[in-house]
Amino acid sequence: MNRMISFAFLALSAVGAGACVSSAAYTSRVQQANPISTGQMLTVNGHGVNVLTAGTDGPPVLMIHGASANAREFSWTLAPRLDSEYRVLMADRPGHGYSERFEGADALGAQAAQMAGVLDQMAPGQKAVIVGHSFGGAVALRLALDRPDLVEGLVLSAPVSHDWGGGGQAWYNGLSASPVIGPVFTQLVPTVGPAQVKAGINGVFDPAPVPENYFENSAIGLLFRPPNFRANAKDVRALEAELAAQSTRYPELKMPIVVFSGSKDTVIKPKLHVGELKKQVPVELVILPDEGHMPHHAHGDDVANAIRRLAMNGKSR
Repeated sequence: MNRMISFAFLALSAVGAGACVSSAAYTSRVQQANPISTGQMLTVNGHGVNVLTAGTDGPPVLMIHGASANAREFSWTLAPRLDSEYRVLMADRPGHGYSERFEGADALGAQAAQMAGVLDQMAPGQKAVIVGHSFGGAVALRLALDRPDLVEGLVLSAPVSHDWGGGGQAWYNGLSASPVIGPVFTQLVPTVGPAQVKAGINGVFDPAPVPENYFENSAIGLLFRPPNFRANAKDVRALEAELAAQSTRYPELKMPIVVFSGSKDTVIKPKLHVGELKKQVPVELVILPDEGHMPHHAHGDDVANAIRRLAMNGKSR
């Protein structure tokens, strides 16, 4: 029996070692394709935050990406529509892209504090329009709750805002977030993850078409580096409980809020999120027919115009 156990342990160790070598090679390739040098690394609360910037003048706009993504999500979609008028800041959330992960980073308050630090350093004394997509919408809302002095208004794209009552958790997030299995399981992710997600991207955009070169332009490949995949899983696993607590505070919000929601979003159920948010605070809701979970792509001009309008409101005061 002991020999069998020893053999099994050695076999698993060999598989794990091979996976580590494979994941290291993948990490090297994907980081060469999407280098950190394109961003600016800040130290916020003792931890690194990677920030992409576009434009040099004008009021600040901070963009916060969703789950399974990074700041490059906005660098080719919304930023080019705004960079001649605004200073656009696109920050990697903790553990995503090139931002540092730290203990307790799955708390929305901790993530919002990192985003607040970006504004404190890069736009001191100014209020910004905050843009949040999906999970980034939850972080944007928390930033507005904790630091309203930094927020001119919120423009949210398919935001997650409320406890949705369970379900919808992918099995691999549970394994990846596990303190025992997670570090080993995520070493296997680079071997299968990229091919699987390319096949699944259609469901995120559906019924809208997937933009050409979306995977490459948004640097989705960065997700499959083991530490990033694990960070993403921890965020998603913690989110429901985090939102259950956070959502009780939404009546505190006093700034204008514009929400873009796809009528055929299958990633989240809008009625459980923006539908509940509207019961607590005034929301300008833009419902987009035949649109899924990525409204800021096909409707980028509309989202950019909403950002301009909120920024102009601040100028007029």
